[in-house]
Amino acid sequence: MAAGDRDTLLPVSAAPAGYQRIYAVVSRIPRGRVATYGQVATLAGLPGRARSVGYALSALDDRSRLPWHRVVNAQGRISPRNGGSPMAIVQRLRLEREHVRFDARHCIRLDFFRWRPR
Repeated sequence: MAAGDRDTLLPVSAAPAGYQRIYAVVSRIPRGRVATYGQVATLAGLPGRARSVGYALSALDDRSRLPWHRVVNAQGRISPRNGGSPMAIVQRLRLEREHVRFDARHCIRLDFFRWRPR
């Protein structure tokens, strides 16, 4: 993230209502589990708006305690970042620390690690 971009980030409490709903869902994903962008969108009452989840997570301050790293794409992969950001590496390391496993193709087995809320 560029230094000037940091000024445009909002604290979670000041985020738009749609983002607030996304953050509420992401905050519920337990350690060792992942959810897809589309799954989070649906659970937030925003079906079909997976990209909005990506935008909401990218708007988080670097110091956010929200477990953003538990959200992956529909193939069970970490989505690439723009501008050569190291956050994809950070995301993988955080997931591995929570015992989420990646296969040889760098995919997470969603049938095993996907969060299934009740």
